[in-house]
Amino acid sequence: MSLAFCGNENNSVAYNVDAGVLNNGCFLDALNVVPHVFLLFITFPILFIGWGSQSSKVHIHHSTWLHFPGHNLRWLLTFVLLFVLVCEIAEGIVSDGFSQSLHLHLYMPAALAFMAGITSIIYYHNIETSNFPKLLLVLLIYWVLAFIMKTIKFAKYTEHGIGPRQLRYCITVLLVLLYGLLLAVEINVILGRRYVCFANPTEVKPPEDLQDLGVRFLQPFVNLLSKATYWWMNTFITSAHRRPIDLKVIGKLPIAMRARTNYMKLREAFEDQKRPQATAPLGPKMIWQALRKAFGRPLILSITFRFLADLLGFAGPLCISGIVHHISRDNRTIQPPMSLLGIYFISSKEFLENAYVLAVLLFLALLLQRTFLQASYYVAIETGINLRGAIQTKIYNKIMRLSTSNMSMGELTVAQICNLVAIDTNQLMWFFFLCPNLWAMPVQIIVGVILLYYLLGISALIGATVIAVLAPVQYFVATKLSQTQKSTLVSAFIPQPIGEKPFKQTCPE
Repeated sequence: MSLAFCGNENNSVAYNVDAGVLNNGCFLDALNVVPHVFLLFITFPILFIGWGSQSSKVHIHHSTWLHFPGHNLRWLLTFVLLFVLVCEIAEGIVSDGFSQSLHLHLYMPAALAFMAGITSIIYYHNIETSNFPKLLLVLLIYWVLAFIMKTIKFAKYTEHGIGPRQLRYCITVLLVLLYGLLLAVEINVILGRRYVCFANPTEVKPPEDLQDLGVRFLQPFVNLLSKATYWWMNTFITSAHRRPIDLKVIGKLPIAMRARTNYMKLREAFEDQKRPQATAPLGPKMIWQALRKAFGRPLILSITFRFLADLLGFAGPLCISGIVHHISRDNRTIQPPMSLLGIYFISSKEFLENAYVLAVLLFLALLLQRTFLQASYYVAIETGINLRGAIQTKIYNKIMRLSTSNMSMGELTVAQICNLVAIDTNQLMWFFFLCPNLWAMPVQIIVGVILLYYLLGISALIGATVIAVLAPVQYFVATKLSQTQKSTLVSAFIPQPIGEKPFKQTCPE
């Protein structure tokens, strides 16, 4: 099979520009190569040659210490951009299979865009680490060029009647949206840091935690990829592999994770509930309202991560079912794709029926599922530990203000204090640990029943009926066990009357 950028079939219209250069699909794809080549040629010398002189300007002992405005959003958009570009490469390869010769323009620009996307995020990370935002002008020019080129491609597709039924049209729309959002993020950095077009740039100091050499817990300060993969912990892992680590190696906790900080957050939430204009009820509900206000946001984030992980868990069986159906079907004839602008277009349905595409989607789904699941566990555990430290600090401050008469009159015993500090706070911590499971179980059951009904029909409702019938029974049993345990603990801490001899258990000899 011959190789050419635009193909070399007989009577091919790939090089025909009688209707205009922009009305030719091959030249339209070639035009989209320009921004990516520009970025690769500009950033490579800076990254591999000129970066040594910039690294000397960093006066901080940690590898990263500063986040520009829109840091997490930029990383998320870049991940989505790379995924869409992988889909564009795969779509070009599948479409090229219907041609007599190789058409490099169907997937080579997407491959260059994928390389440019990886280069852009590496380049951004190094600039962010060295706190030299003026070099971000290169990325600003790149996003502008990429957005303009993709917009021209989208406009030409729309002009020639190419619509959402063709996968390449949908990919082009997504790329226009992603490049536009990344351009908006870059403009937001300019407005936030004022490093260009402003007389007085904004000076940003390193976080107070990283100015302390004893703080080595860098999870809140590393980039989003390192947070998701815990890559920054490699130093601890290698140190523990060589010799046992101690508290000196672990270092101090950041300010946001210390007990005093979380206690002040919880205290402020309690004070807001006590204000006259507050409508929160008194009693246990007020406590739960204060806990929700102080530690509710990270818990909601953990639940969201768990939802995404559970939904991605269903992608695996669906992909495997599609692969088996594609391999085992008797009718393997595929309708040839439509040809417009001198190039071939396939539909989204034909693309998703390809076994190789489903295999790649299965791998990505499993990877994202484990990533979101680990992120949910981490956020829930961190929030539970912070909650426990805050409540223990509050109980300690309350105990220090109690008079000795409370202890001498038996209103508050040492056992009750120990129970509050150790057991009750531990139970609340475990509640936060397991709270995402409480919200994720209904989603798993509902989505699972829907998919089973779609695959098996009415017989899938039998299992759902059994679950619905046994749920009240399980609730009744759990309630009785909780009441029994509560009554046992209460009877164990009832003070004995004065003058009564304590119970002594005798053991047979």
